[in-house]
Amino acid sequence: MTELLQRILPTVQKPARYIGGEYNEIIKDPAQIRVQVAFCFPDTYEIGMSNVGMRILYGVMNEMDGVWCQRVFAPWGDMESAMRQHNLPLWALESKQPVKDFDMIAFTVGYEMCYSNILNMLDLAGIPLYANQRTGLKNIVFAGGVCAFNPEPLADFIDFFSLGEGEESTVEIVSLYDRAKAESWTKEQFLLEVSKIPGVYVPSFYRHEYKEDGTLAAIVLENGAPKTVTKRIVEDLDNAYWPTKMIVPSTEIVHDRANLEVFRGCIRGCRFCQAGFSCRPVRKKSPDVLYRQAVETMVDSGHNEITLSSLSTSDYRGLKELTDRMIPYCEANHINLSVPSLRADNFSVELMHKLQTVRKSGLTFAPEAGTQRLRDVINKNLSEEEILTTCANAFSGGWNNVKLYFMLGLPTETDEDVLGIAELVYKVIQTWKEKASNKKRGLRVHVATAYFVPKPHTPFQWEKQITPEEYLRRCRLLKSHFYSKSIEYNYHGPDLSRLEAVFARGDRRLGAVIAEAMKNGARLDGWDEYFNYAKWFDAFNTCGIDPNFYTVRGYGEEEILPWDTIDVGISKKFLLKERKRAYEETATPDCRENCAGCGAACLLKEVSCDA
Repeated sequence: MTELLQRILPTVQKPARYIGGEYNEIIKDPAQIRVQVAFCFPDTYEIGMSNVGMRILYGVMNEMDGVWCQRVFAPWGDMESAMRQHNLPLWALESKQPVKDFDMIAFTVGYEMCYSNILNMLDLAGIPLYANQRTGLKNIVFAGGVCAFNPEPLADFIDFFSLGEGEESTVEIVSLYDRAKAESWTKEQFLLEVSKIPGVYVPSFYRHEYKEDGTLAAIVLENGAPKTVTKRIVEDLDNAYWPTKMIVPSTEIVHDRANLEVFRGCIRGCRFCQAGFSCRPVRKKSPDVLYRQAVETMVDSGHNEITLSSLSTSDYRGLKELTDRMIPYCEANHINLSVPSLRADNFSVELMHKLQTVRKSGLTFAPEAGTQRLRDVINKNLSEEEILTTCANAFSGGWNNVKLYFMLGLPTETDEDVLGIAELVYKVIQTWKEKASNKKRGLRVHVATAYFVPKPHTPFQWEKQITPEEYLRRCRLLKSHFYSKSIEYNYHGPDLSRLEAVFARGDRRLGAVIAEAMKNGARLDGWDEYFNYAKWFDAFNTCGIDPNFYTVRGYGEEEILPWDTIDVGISKKFLLKERKRAYEETATPDCRENCAGCGAACLLKEVSCDA
């Protein structure tokens, strides 16, 4: 295999994607290994190597005695063609061993449009796609990640799902497999036992029955399966595993820098945000631990940039203490410090000036909606005054580049709300004219709009998605009201977001669509070079499934939802209450100001939701 690979590599783009051998990759003696795990990321090397969750779990599994976790990424089209031409099966980077030789095959699934990649990777590996076709204990396929919070579109293909944060549960799962292999269990025995691990969902233990109108009639439990499976969380982040010895990529990746996770969860409660609800409750790391991890990571990796990451970094209460320590270190070692995920309502002028001494880049904010009415509907808890005050402070500090992100198609949105985006942008421009300290370079306002996708486990999980035609009409309406040369406007195409909505709220019947689309050549759908909506459209037609059933139809509040088996810690009663408040245009205060009783705090042994 290695000789054949050496002949192929010079003929493809970015051969470094496929060779491994990076600094800090983990190599073990095969003779000492009892369980081999192929950790698959269903996208290219440069995307997967930027994924913090994959780095964490790679390290967690490799700290286990007798376990070797190796990385596998989806090949680019030219490499896939060469692999199929030469019958070269998909392999793991560390050993170049074929994936089909591994005991367990794990996927991390963070984006619905990588579903075709999962099937394509199994096919390239020579592994049967369907879970019921894999009858032995070898090649057990499991998956986790945000998309596992609605696992049903993948239920036909995945043996079990690991819900929530995996630092602890992954060790329990792999340890159980180690025992099962040693004792020669059957696959059925293993699935029965693994389903008893908290946070593990085995889809074959649940039978879905449908009404004539296509909605779910019942979810029938089998093999003693629990009615709901609750996600896992890690309570003590200070003592949780963190990969300070990170693998240094051999080629440029999307986020080619070190990452430092400051806290998990979000206090905000934006009603459209799946991560904001599904990642609750908030848990933080201490500034002392973060500083130590930052220094250890930078010394070991040699990176010249580090990012403080979270869902809303400026909400971290230890941010001032942490940056006060990190900025002198970064300056002395010529390291760029990046603090993304800032909010306009708590943007610190002091922090802005501190970061300016290290690196000066554009500012990015996400008002999401152009009018206060609609921002109250989505619970953004952000006023126009706060947005403009933040911009004024930035412009007076020398900034001339601002990115503003919005969504179109939010519940209750009208043309007045759409045009409110243009009005807000012009107020930003006027603020620059009045407050800018450096007008020589001119102003650039980058405006981007996305097509709203209703997501599970949010107050908007029942909402209709507007049609692609209506979305494009609103894009054109907005664009027609941008007259300034300072504005650069981009909007996401509707086809991809429509499919994302289908699979975000889909059920098990979509498995046939995914398999058919993959057979038709669908793969790497997150890349413009490869996404082909016609292949998906044909697959829906072949399978006799109408995508509008999952998008523009919306879902009834009394309807059984495909993901009702999954518990992320947020009660449906609370989500319905928040939906009602949205239609009343009433905001809910953030968690620090007043606990709204979402239920997530019950996941903690010691209740505390304070970052």
